[in-house]
Amino acid sequence: MPVKTPKRRTRSKQSADKAVISKATIDRLPLYFRTLRLAQDEGIDIISSEDLGRRLGFMPEQIRKDLASFGQFGKKGVGYYVNELKRNVGSILGLDNHWNIAIIGIGHLGAALANYQNFVSLGFNLVALFDQDPNVIGQTVNHVKVEDIQRLKKIVKERNIQIGIIAVPSAFAQGVADQLVEAGVRGIWNFAPIKMRVPSSIHLVSEDLSIGLSTLSYHITRM
Repeated sequence: MPVKTPKRRTRSKQSADKAVISKATIDRLPLYFRTLRLAQDEGIDIISSEDLGRRLGFMPEQIRKDLASFGQFGKKGVGYYVNELKRNVGSILGLDNHWNIAIIGIGHLGAALANYQNFVSLGFNLVALFDQDPNVIGQTVNHVKVEDIQRLKKIVKERNIQIGIIAVPSAFAQGVADQLVEAGVRGIWNFAPIKMRVPSSIHLVSEDLSIGLSTLSYHITRM
């Protein structure tokens, strides 16, 4: 009796074709988007990889390689159409999703972030502000009312908030992060100088201003 040979298992075409995009490439995309936005403001219609490279300090080959990771853009011998490439890069970054965001902690930093005018132009909608200080609750910053942080979970769900920005003192930051996770946000932008713990399903970006200044101090000292 002939023995049946087991069928060889192969990866699906979809998984085999799925490109792995490096973190360095992803980190450069916002720089491309910003530069294209500035070029658009200058009235520039077409831009070459060489011109983008000069503006950013990158090699044009690197720019072409990065963009080719996501598809075919531009026209050989002509360059990139600024408006079209900006729209495509913005779409890759997900900026056309118009994410709803909230800021927690309306002190000096939180208020400054709330007044940041580029949120709208980048595709983010500031829809809620939170604080625990009775003297701050009820005030309006950039046309958004400051709510009691006790209402955070309810408002996050009601206003479909996907991103929370933490601008509270370090001692309260982890507790605020826990509340945001429980409320159902998908991403957190943290300005408190702590090592924050969040589930792997939550994307966390931390900005530590002291590290940036300390690094700058190091380089200036050795000039």
